[in-house]
Amino acid sequence: MPLGQHERALFEERAAPLYEEILGAGGISASDKRIARRGELHEAFELLVDVGLVNKSDDETQWHAVDPAAVQAQVVAPLGQQGAELIAESAHWAQAFSSLSHAWRRSPSAVGGPFAEIRGVTTIRTVLLSMVADSEDEILTAQPQDRRGVKQLSEVTAREISLLERGVKMRTLYQHAARRGADTRKYVAAVTAAGAEVRTLDEFFNRLIVIDRRIAIIPSHEGLNAAMVISDRSMVGYLVDMFERHWERARPFSSSESSLMRDIATEQRAMTIRMLLEGRADPAGAKRLGVSPRTYAGYVADLKNEFEVETRFQLGYEMGKRGISGREMDEPTA
Repeated sequence: MPLGQHERALFEERAAPLYEEILGAGGISASDKRIARRGELHEAFELLVDVGLVNKSDDETQWHAVDPAAVQAQVVAPLGQQGAELIAESAHWAQAFSSLSHAWRRSPSAVGGPFAEIRGVTTIRTVLLSMVADSEDEILTAQPQDRRGVKQLSEVTAREISLLERGVKMRTLYQHAARRGADTRKYVAAVTAAGAEVRTLDEFFNRLIVIDRRIAIIPSHEGLNAAMVISDRSMVGYLVDMFERHWERARPFSSSESSLMRDIATEQRAMTIRMLLEGRADPAGAKRLGVSPRTYAGYVADLKNEFEVETRFQLGYEMGKRGISGREMDEPTA
């Protein structure tokens, strides 16, 4: 009899109590009507016979209980072997489907052509993680206004170190403001130790992820709940070129030299001046610097103290009178 869920339920509910009765009574008569073909315990008794927990006496008038330890291995071992075979077979099927899924995700039809929109935070995350996991050569990432929590950074760190260990190159670009986050610094220390490169830039830039220089993911104009997946080679090449231009101007995150930190502070000061002279509101200026409105207000207050003025109007007038534009660092020196 093949043993399955039905037999196990029968064993637990009726056969086990019958076995205990036989054991306690020292046996059961072969002529007991309860175990006869139409008896109320016939099915339970037949299960005990099938698994070998009872056997007949030499004179065939009694059935006696058998030590369960001597029987268990004969019942459980084949089930375990069958389970192991099923697990192994399922793994083979999973691998077969995985190779097909990998081929599908690498094809333009996977995202509905050269330009496709995906919606929903969960869907975006699922698609992104799948594409990143399939990367083979390189991942380029631009992450403005890093606001990831400790748990999310821990997950990202483990995932990216795994990619680095199998040879995938990674370059990530942040804004200078990311240097203030202790958790971000720990993340950067971990991934750079594994071979990644991380740099920061003063300017605001849009989020961008490029995988193997064949697929790019950018935000949709509709906000955080939608993203664009681009597989058009010309467009991806254009986005990579933009990333490379920003990368060349950015500063290594891993360096802790005081001169570098002074340069970064100078760049943030110049960016704040440009935001003021362009007449941008505080929320917009803070976003472009990648800081909170409160931090941005502190930058403005520092400029007021530096130029010895009390209002923003006076600050703008004073900077204009001195010919300060916030782009002095961009101008070539004589």
